[in-house]
Amino acid sequence: MSEVKLMKGNEAVAEAAILAGVDAYFGYPITPQSEVIEYLMVERPEDRTGMVVLQAESEIAAINMVYGAAGTGKRVMTSSSSPGVSLKQEGISYIAGSELPCVIVNVVRGGPGLGTIQPSQADYFQSTKGGGHGDYRLLVLAPASVQEMADFVDLAFDLAFKYRNPVMILSDGVIGQMMEKITLPAQKPRLSNEEIIERYGDWATTGKPSTRERNIITSLELDPYRQETHNHKLQAKYKKMEENEVRFEAINCEDADYVIVAYGSSARISQKTMQLARAKGHKVGLFRLISLFPFPKNELNKLADTVKGFLAVEMSAGQMIEDVRLAVNGKKPAEHYGRFGGVVHSPEEVLIALEQKIIGG
Repeated sequence: MSEVKLMKGNEAVAEAAILAGVDAYFGYPITPQSEVIEYLMVERPEDRTGMVVLQAESEIAAINMVYGAAGTGKRVMTSSSSPGVSLKQEGISYIAGSELPCVIVNVVRGGPGLGTIQPSQADYFQSTKGGGHGDYRLLVLAPASVQEMADFVDLAFDLAFKYRNPVMILSDGVIGQMMEKITLPAQKPRLSNEEIIERYGDWATTGKPSTRERNIITSLELDPYRQETHNHKLQAKYKKMEENEVRFEAINCEDADYVIVAYGSSARISQKTMQLARAKGHKVGLFRLISLFPFPKNELNKLADTVKGFLAVEMSAGQMIEDVRLAVNGKKPAEHYGRFGGVVHSPEEVLIALEQKIIGG
C-alpha cells in the first residue's frame, strides 16, 4: 500500500531502496548525500526486509563491495557525491566490463577537486561519457524532484538487470537536500536465488548446480581479439539502450519559437523561466532530459526543424551543451548559460540569458 510522506531527496532514495527490495547498500558519507546512509542506518532495514547496510572504510572499498555482491545477482547499490564518485571510477569500469547490474547515486557538488559542498551539475561528462577507463557507458537518469528521486530507484534496478549494466541516478545538492511531499510505493519482496535465475538468467555466481557450467565473472581478457569481441558486444548493447530507453519531457514545445534544454534542478528553475518568458510574449518551451544516456538526440534534432534556437541551462561551465549542439547538428543556434562552483542560477537570470543569447541574438 502506498504512503504519503514529507522527505528530503536523499531520504527518499534511501527509503525507496528499502521498498524496492534492495539486498545491500555499501557506501561512505560525503556532503551533500550523507543523509542516504544516515537514513539507512537509523531505519535498520535489516530488521524490515533483511537488507544489508554497511559503511565501508572508503569509497573504493564500497564500490568493490558492490562489484562482488552484484556478481551474485543481488540488487545492490551505493551513493556518493562528486569526489567520492571519482574514487569509484575504476570499480565502475570493472562492473561495466563484467556486465553486472547495480545502481549508483551521485548527488553532485561543485568542483573541481574537493570544491565545495554546494550544488552543481559538473559531473555530466563523468557520468555520461564513461568516467573511468575504456569504452563503456552507464545508463544515466536525472531526477528533477524528490518524487523522482524515489521513483527512479526501482526503474534504475529494472534497467540495470534488463541490460546487465550499472545505472546512475544523477542528482545534485538541490534535489538531494530539498523537502517535498511524495508518494512512496508498496514494499516489494527481495528475490531468492531461484527467482533471480528465473527472471534474469543464470549468469550470476549463485553456487554451481549440476545442470550448468561454472560462471566466471571478470573484466580481464588477455587475448586482444576476444577483448575486441567483448567490446563489440558492449557497443551493441549500448545501441539497444539508445533505441529503447530514451526518456524526456517536452513542455510547451509544440508552439515554441525558443526552447530551453535542461535537466535536474536546472529544469525546475527553467520551468519558471519559461512561464516568465511567456508572460512577456516569448513563445518558450522546456525540453527536460530524463535520460542523459541515452541522450534524446533524435527528438532534439526534429525539434530543431520548428524552433528558432536553443538555450542549454546547466550548473556547469558547459558540458551538456556539447550533446545539444551535436543533436541539433547546426540547424539552429544552440547557446549555453551556466553558473558553477556551487552557485545556483535564478529563473530571472536564465530569462536574461535567453533574451540576450537567443531571442535577441
